Amino acid sequence: MNALLGSLLVFATFLTLCNAQCYVILPEGTVGASLSECKDSDGVTHPLKAEWSTGNCEKCSCKENGIYCCSLVAKPVNYDESKCEKIFHKETCSFTVVEKDNPAKTCDVNGWII
Repeated sequence: MNALLGSLLVFATFLTLCNAQCYVILPEGTVGASLSECKDSDGVTHPLKAEWSTGNCEKCSCKENGIYCCSLVAKPVNYDESKCEKIFHKETCSFTVVEKDNPAKTCDVNGWII
């Protein structure tokens, strides 16, 4: 049991360090048990295999061993960070990349991470 908890701690730390786009919420006190429903962080109960979106631009699903959530936001990469800045728009769960000196002008982005 301690080995399992230690492995989960290492895995969670690895995900945090990698700035992962997805994560798993394991149910408390039911390690190894199969779930028939999930309770999210807002206290809302979801049936098994249900999917829902959160106010944090994430899509979550209830699985037999926990809640799986992934970001819906594509993050810009490979742009001129010295000249440009990214701006997050929560209402649309999206980024724009604009020039720091002229925010009306967009910058070229060579890649996006989903």
